[in-house]
Amino acid sequence: MNFGKKTLDAVSYIEENDIKFIRMQFCDIYGQSKNIAISNEQIERAILYGVPFDANSVAGYLDADHSDLILHPDLSTLQILPWRPQQGKVARILCDVKYPDGTNFEGDSRYILKEQMKKAEKLGYRFNVGAECEFFLFRLGENGEPTREPVDSAGYFDLAPFDRGENTRREIILTLEEMGFEIESSHHESARGQHEIDFKYSGALESADNIMTFKTVVKTIAQRNGLHATFMPKPLNGQPGSGMHINMSLMKDSENVFTSDFGGLTDEARWFAAGVLAHIRGISAVSNPLVNSYKRLMDGYEAPQTVSWGYGSRSPLIRIPAAVGDYCRMELRSPDPACNPYLTFALILAAGLEGIEKKLPLMDPLGEAPAKLQKLPMTLREALGEMEKDTLVAEVLGEKTAQKYIQLKSWEWRQYIGMVHEWEIDRYFSTF
Repeated sequence: MNFGKKTLDAVSYIEENDIKFIRMQFCDIYGQSKNIAISNEQIERAILYGVPFDANSVAGYLDADHSDLILHPDLSTLQILPWRPQQGKVARILCDVKYPDGTNFEGDSRYILKEQMKKAEKLGYRFNVGAECEFFLFRLGENGEPTREPVDSAGYFDLAPFDRGENTRREIILTLEEMGFEIESSHHESARGQHEIDFKYSGALESADNIMTFKTVVKTIAQRNGLHATFMPKPLNGQPGSGMHINMSLMKDSENVFTSDFGGLTDEARWFAAGVLAHIRGISAVSNPLVNSYKRLMDGYEAPQTVSWGYGSRSPLIRIPAAVGDYCRMELRSPDPACNPYLTFALILAAGLEGIEKKLPLMDPLGEAPAKLQKLPMTLREALGEMEKDTLVAEVLGEKTAQKYIQLKSWEWRQYIGMVHEWEIDRYFSTF
């Protein structure tokens, strides 16, 4: 067998660390993790030839007549899972999805992001992303089923004993650090049972990979502590929802092009922001993918509702935090943690680059001039309509993937509006 250095290093690492099982991991169109487990004896074959699977059963992939796809491991993502047995360890490798002839599967979320990163690189840019992922911790019932009872009634930045998720959050952080994450901060969020853990920014692909790992770790450690973790955007009435604020910067020749020596935004930063604002309504069905997502956006708890930007305030869609140097960035506040991070980052990057290429003018910041602001979509159906109209979205995702996404999410919307909900029963059942 003709092994390259990376292959030999990976095989040696697996042998030296007593890894017996490897999860070949990828995600569906929704950003839900999927995997096929292989033994350490099969890793050399998997590296050389890939691992075939039936894509017909994966959301947003192929139909039954053309369902054979191959997982090809990205060896740079090989990681031991610390919560699994320490004798006969388990590791995971993130995979690229390809056709049997070796060409890239155009519906692979990682591939879609990589293509936009290549476009940025041709223009001399590196796209850095730091995501703030919020989540809720709920108690488990007697039979291990998730309940709607939050683990605590604490509020923003509260400490123990009010913050009863503190130990679970600590264990999550230690596990993430063991997996190579650099954790910057963590705290209790505003809602009951709501938490946030922030890790350091990185390149867009690595950041999206990290979000996928982060979700797995949070859910796994929570369950080991007798809790249920959810990234559902709005699980509780009368409480704030969970966002996934995306902090973005562009690097060129190792310099942050959003940084200005004289204060304010650089031209490139203004153009980038203008591009994102121009397409955010079309991006929303991907960045806010659930029926439930829009209940967070309209709940009045600091979630943005208009296409706007500004300094400092947490009301605008794009916020410019007070920061200098490499930490100078813009923060997009509408996405939520239910999104597929690969597709979301790809669309945001493409929109920003279009803004730079076309030198799109940026509207006045929120509060500095009277303006009739566009509203963000307030339902999934409205967001899907905006997605259908936005040619950039179809260009980035590819026509087939975009249409599959719209088709699947339209079905989800029809299922929702066809159901009788408790609110309707409470309001109408006894009255009419």
